[in-house]
Amino acid sequence: MLTAGMEGVREKIEPPAGIDKNIYHMAPEDRRCAGIETLPGDLYSAHQALLADDLICRALGPHVVEALTNVAEAEWEAYRTAVHPWELERYLATY
Repeated sequence: MLTAGMEGVREKIEPPAGIDKNIYHMAPEDRRCAGIETLPGDLYSAHQALLADDLICRALGPHVVEALTNVAEAEWEAYRTAVHPWELERYLATY
């Protein structure tokens, strides 16, 4: 967070106006109009967003990014290949 803050100061980025609402109760269109972005919905997408953010990668350092990549890839593969109980119930008797 400090790195992002310092980058904002260096680049003279104006922070957005504060929002005095519960953003979880806002309609998606209202959030978009307010410039509120949605976070990634799964581990794979979150990790891809991390890797695409040069500022964060530089702040964390290559050793931390590599360790996070190893963990994220292993976790995603375990999740991706897990058989959900719904799948067993739905398809086991059929096939």
